Amino acid sequence: MSIRVLIADDQTLVRAGFRKILEGDPAIEVVGEAADGLEAVECSRVLVPDVVLMDIRMPGLDGIAATRRLAQAGVAARVLVLTTFDRDDYLYEAMKAGASGFLLKDARRDQLVHAIRTVATGDALLAPALVRRLVEDFCRRPPPGGPPPAVAELTQRELEVLRLVARGLSNTEIAKELFLSQATVKTHLAHVLQKLDLRDRVQAVVLAYESGLVRPGVED
Repeated sequence: MSIRVLIADDQTLVRAGFRKILEGDPAIEVVGEAADGLEAVECSRVLVPDVVLMDIRMPGLDGIAATRRLAQAGVAARVLVLTTFDRDDYLYEAMKAGASGFLLKDARRDQLVHAIRTVATGDALLAPALVRRLVEDFCRRPPPGGPPPAVAELTQRELEVLRLVARGLSNTEIAKELFLSQATVKTHLAHVLQKLDLRDRVQAVVLAYESGLVRPGVED
């Protein structure tokens, strides 16, 4: 089954360029285009894409606000945020809004295709170490509150996995650290996401830092 993709960008030539690249991959189907955030939200509801390529700067409703609306509406599409701006604050806001990945518009063709395949499978595109660095940059202040009540539902092992994810460790590294198989780590992480009602490990990292479960620069 092909990966259904919606392209959201206010520049016609940019949309056409992405369409040409993606249509060259037999495993990807471009199901539609949107010229602004509002159109992206509506098209996502109607066309039901697996992945939305979302530009950040668009008229009316920007890409981050559109991503937030999709997440709040429970739309299943994964959002891959595209921008020409390599700035940490854009990435952080996109993470908080519910995006599953972040990519610069000048990425190579193979990087774009890989990004789409990655987020379509439910994984986060960003390398764990990069996620940690970005969250630490924005969380060097007292947390706004304690952990959400749902954290109490986590087992001790699930809490350990969550903290190691927030530290930037990959599943392979977590397995080695806790003397577990990678399959077991994936199962624990899946339970964490389900219990905390999170979309992916990116959202888990943000929650762990902002709630004080993990503090920047402080080892457990």
